Amino acid sequence: MKTWGFNKGLYDLGTGCYAWIQPDGTWGYSNSGLIADGGESLLVDTLYDLPKTQEMLDGYRKVVPAAQNIGTLVNTHSNGDHYFGNQLVHAPRIVASRACAEEMAQRPPSHRAQQLRDWRELGDAGVFFHENLGGKFDLENIELVVPNEVFEKTLSLQVGSKTVELHNVGPAHTGGDTLAWLPKEKVVYTGDIIFADAHPIVWDGPVSNWIKACDQMIAWGAEIVVPGHGPICDLDAVRATKHYFEYLSLAARKRFDAGMSVDEAVADISFDEFRDWLDPERVVVNVHCLYHEFQGIHAAPDFMEMSAKMLHYRNKLKAANVYPHSACHHGHEHCDGQH
Repeated sequence: MKTWGFNKGLYDLGTGCYAWIQPDGTWGYSNSGLIADGGESLLVDTLYDLPKTQEMLDGYRKVVPAAQNIGTLVNTHSNGDHYFGNQLVHAPRIVASRACAEEMAQRPPSHRAQQLRDWRELGDAGVFFHENLGGKFDLENIELVVPNEVFEKTLSLQVGSKTVELHNVGPAHTGGDTLAWLPKEKVVYTGDIIFADAHPIVWDGPVSNWIKACDQMIAWGAEIVVPGHGPICDLDAVRATKHYFEYLSLAARKRFDAGMSVDEAVADISFDEFRDWLDPERVVVNVHCLYHEFQGIHAAPDFMEMSAKMLHYRNKLKAANVYPHSACHHGHEHCDGQH
């Protein structure tokens, strides 16, 4: 199996498929994809800010002539690091699942920009935002550009002679999560259904949908997996994600049934098996979402509360010197894969 490495920039996956990768894949450092054939092109996701999105577009256009005029943009889900750069693409067709498009309309870039400006006034949640994003992304003056075409569960697109199947496997990570699958090329662009070498985060759920999405990619026999964050990988990363959620679901259920509070469960569950994965603070949100599922609550945990609790969990791991060293926080110069 080919090893792709993990450096910033463009990767040619062969047969007209490309990826733009941003190490180290932590908060905000997302990936994108490009599919080109017969003079046509389709872009999977933009990046968190305009400078990074422009750098990505320039990189594609240096190598792929069809990227000069991208005909279709697909937004996999409603996290800003996958759509805040939409305004630079000028694609006549912007496609997303209906649930994703509805969430995007409610999450303008100006809101996140204000959170970063006012982080000192937002308590521990603000500190968490600042540590993750401050000085790393320019979120000012970004225009909200939303999809003009939506689908419910599946949609088949053509890029030249290539077939690109869009599959909405959400709600899972968010309310709508799209996999872009090329059956002939055996390439899948996963959005944030896969965080390679990092803890995923369940903003919506149920977790069972996430496990089903992993099973779907395994059944397809995907050979190249372009994750939403992290290095290009294969189905081993998909199996690892499935195992993670199966393990966490059982561990959380055991503690829920024993009468533990959600905070007690977070502190008690062992994640030694995943000690090298980035962003372990996300387990806080994941366990809270599982507890909501067990209680029959169909609402996501409070975002600000979860952000503060993730900060506390991260600080606890750092104090014990067990926080993954490759994560870049506290305003460090962001690395380009040189860990």
